[in-house]
Amino acid sequence: MTQTDDFGEDLADFVRRVGELRTARALPAVEQQGVLDAALFELQHAAETLWPRYESLAARAPDGTSADRQERQLLKTVFQRLPLPVALIDRDTVVRRMNFAATGLTGVRAGYATGRPLTGLLLSGDRAPLRTQVAATARGEGGRSLSVRLQQRPDEPVRATLTALPLPGERQPHVLVVLQPGVPGTAVPAGGGGAGRRPTPPDLAETTRRTEALDLVDAMAGVLLDCPPGDPDAALRAAADVLHGRFADWVIADTAGARPLRRAVVLGPGGTGHGPLVAALERQDPSGCPLVVEVARGGSAALQVRPEDTLAFGEDAAGASVLVRAQVSSLLCLPLFCEGSGVLGVLSLFRTGARRAFSMAEAQAADVVSRHLALAMRRRPA
Repeated sequence: MTQTDDFGEDLADFVRRVGELRTARALPAVEQQGVLDAALFELQHAAETLWPRYESLAARAPDGTSADRQERQLLKTVFQRLPLPVALIDRDTVVRRMNFAATGLTGVRAGYATGRPLTGLLLSGDRAPLRTQVAATARGEGGRSLSVRLQQRPDEPVRATLTALPLPGERQPHVLVVLQPGVPGTAVPAGGGGAGRRPTPPDLAETTRRTEALDLVDAMAGVLLDCPPGDPDAALRAAADVLHGRFADWVIADTAGARPLRRAVVLGPGGTGHGPLVAALERQDPSGCPLVVEVARGGSAALQVRPEDTLAFGEDAAGASVLVRAQVSSLLCLPLFCEGSGVLGVLSLFRTGARRAFSMAEAQAADVVSRHLALAMRRRPA
């Protein structure tokens, strides 16, 4: 194992331990002394061990000669220009790379797909089989292929061919996925004509969801065009009204820009039982929401299903997790980014209880909506 691999493993263990310490904040006060001692020990480990090792690795000369770097650049170009749709994923199906042909086939931009599971682009019934086959391929059990259906084209089966691909500097092998529209064996037999072939019935549920996403984008565009220019808060409130209920159970908007993060809009489910949580979120300081701060700084959207970090959206005044109190089952956190102005705010959308989780296609529609909203916020009176 190289020094870089050894350091990466130690750092991953450190992050896991810190995550366990964060969850321990819910313990009674009498039991938190041991947690405090453990936290101080971890801080000492980071300062005295991890940081010096990082400085040592950072000071090393970059690996490879100029010819090696040119060779890697050539391989990247070949990957991107390959006429077949190809994606590089890890054993959990998270996309590392996606070439131009794959973005055309899936209808999702490579930058949006990177860091998100490839299974999010599939119909729900095809996700578990792909995860199983990818895990088996990554374990070294050989290449394989299976038929899947994309959300963007549910009536056209796609053959996904998987092969393990060890990468330099990576401990676990990745999986190269080649996507080919049309499944072998479904062609009309020679001389048989087309009369005996049963057409594949359309997925009505998926078609309905795609139509709903288009309707949402259309409704949002109409509302934002009616908003008076020069009033960002009015644009936020109008957009929140469109999203609330039809797209998300909770809609929370924070403004950023030159000023610190400020909570601007909070819309929750109807009913008196949610009033106290709505009031608590209105009083909450957005800078105490790690996920909001991360999205505002990085400018990248976050999609989470059954969030593992219950403190990702901060706590209420009593120290209880907001995500737990709201029973959030999936969330979208989107930067309101405008070219030339940066991140103007953050839009957070929650679905709760048994409601269907946000899909990748819905997340992309919400991404379009967030960009339109940012443009409306930046408009100035003529």
